[in-house]
Amino acid sequence: MKTDIEIARETALHKIKEVAEKTGIPRAEVQNYGRYMAKIPLKLIDDEKIRTHHLILVTAITPTKSGIGKTTVSIGLSLGLNKIGKKAIVALREPSLGPCFGMKGGAAGGGYSQVLPMENINLHFTGDFHAVTSAHNMITALLDNYLYQTRHSCEGLKEIKWKRVLDVNDRSLRAIVCGLGGPANGIPSETGFDITPASEIMAILCLATDIDDLKRRIGNILLGYTNDNLPFTVNDLGVAGAITVLLKDALLPNLVQTTEHTPAFVHGGPFANIAHGCNSVVATKMALTYGEYVVTEAGFGADLGAEKFFNIKCRKAHLKPVLTVVVVTSQSLKLHGGLPEARIREPHAGGLVKGFANLDRHIENLKGFGQQIIVTFNRFDTDTDEEIALVAAHCREKGLGFAVNTVFTDGGEGSLALARLVVDTIEKTPSAPLHYTYEEGDSVREKIAKVAGKIYGASSIVYTTQAEKILRQIEQLGVTHYPVCIAKTQYSFSSDPKAYGVSRDFELKVRDIFINNGAEMIVVVIGEIMRMPGLPKEPNARNIDIVNGLVEGLS
Repeated sequence: MKTDIEIARETALHKIKEVAEKTGIPRAEVQNYGRYMAKIPLKLIDDEKIRTHHLILVTAITPTKSGIGKTTVSIGLSLGLNKIGKKAIVALREPSLGPCFGMKGGAAGGGYSQVLPMENINLHFTGDFHAVTSAHNMITALLDNYLYQTRHSCEGLKEIKWKRVLDVNDRSLRAIVCGLGGPANGIPSETGFDITPASEIMAILCLATDIDDLKRRIGNILLGYTNDNLPFTVNDLGVAGAITVLLKDALLPNLVQTTEHTPAFVHGGPFANIAHGCNSVVATKMALTYGEYVVTEAGFGADLGAEKFFNIKCRKAHLKPVLTVVVVTSQSLKLHGGLPEARIREPHAGGLVKGFANLDRHIENLKGFGQQIIVTFNRFDTDTDEEIALVAAHCREKGLGFAVNTVFTDGGEGSLALARLVVDTIEKTPSAPLHYTYEEGDSVREKIAKVAGKIYGASSIVYTTQAEKILRQIEQLGVTHYPVCIAKTQYSFSSDPKAYGVSRDFELKVRDIFINNGAEMIVVVIGEIMRMPGLPKEPNARNIDIVNGLVEGLS
């Protein structure tokens, strides 16, 4: 089979204004970024249409290190829905350069189920990530200047909570010292970098509803504490307007197309293991304005992406999916059934069946949210009919809809059975209310405990001295009503990335807590998870090149 980039390059793209017009977006409103990408103004969002259209979440069981194909399936489902006569749009996150040049590769789908132009989307795209990086680091520079200018007065800060960001996997920048070289170079201090998808600015961009809400949230960002123990925010710096100016274009959703010219909104890019893992609220709402069926995804397994999708995004944006699709692969089932990673592509019915425990735990969690659930088997060329039959039989026993998809090799044709099952389930099943894991009025400890117990299966939680300190600050600030966003490994239910299968009755350690006062959520760091990833021994950058003017090696 051809590579992803070969398939992308051979696809004859439609001009983006034509894609927009067929979607119902007025041609005059399309803000072109070249021929095949555009931004769409927020004034076109129609809340009345949103209420009558169908939002479908695609999530997954706990993935392998190679992923599970959730983005590919999300795109493929939108293709299949269009093929059976439904007006469907897919809404996704933007890829980060860190994983693209690191271990995972790109995030524009794969095979014949991609969003295009994939080279642009996987690289600089419309500049949204650069805008977030610039806005974040502009705040840092202005804060450092404030500290420098007030260094001889009582107006300085005794505690700084704001670092820098960069959209590169660089472990050397996790902890640094800046301001060296004498007084003219600023005040020496310890600081560090997070990756751009972990920036609070990224979370704000994805949760803001309009430009005024964006400015309000930016102004409320907590930067540190004064000598009088008072919170110091971007509003106190007096630069909320200036930072909003840097993000005014980035706030607008990006319109692109799939390999079969289905419209796609690709906007925002928070990771789900260290952030809330969902594309922007405005992109989802724009898609729901113009699509009768909107397919969206939430990062990694349902314990991370889906939990945050429901408890944070849906709660804040008043969204409610009518259906959740859970993606499984034989490789993930076998890994969580006890097979060594080197053998998960081999036929092994016993390991596959033992892996059902992981699937069942995710299903149980999703039912707790009140969701109607369908399971789709993402088929690879190494999968056998016998193993697929075992998964199908297990889903029937659990009363779950089941469909195999081959969207990677067959595009929309490979998701026809899934698309029909989705539509049939939605039409025959009455809409149910969305249930949250915790209430807004719960304390932060209670919220963490409920997610840890109900979703992960933990029996106890311990807090470091640093985390206990932040809990007290949360109480003093009066923001205990914020939802919690737990930063945890994506490879298991626990904080141990090698605890495959289902973990039960384990202890979780809260290492640190961050108050994202602008994003209006509490980020809780569990175990050894890092907000700035490192590069693997063989980074994907070694495969990327430009040959005869054409980009090679992206996937």
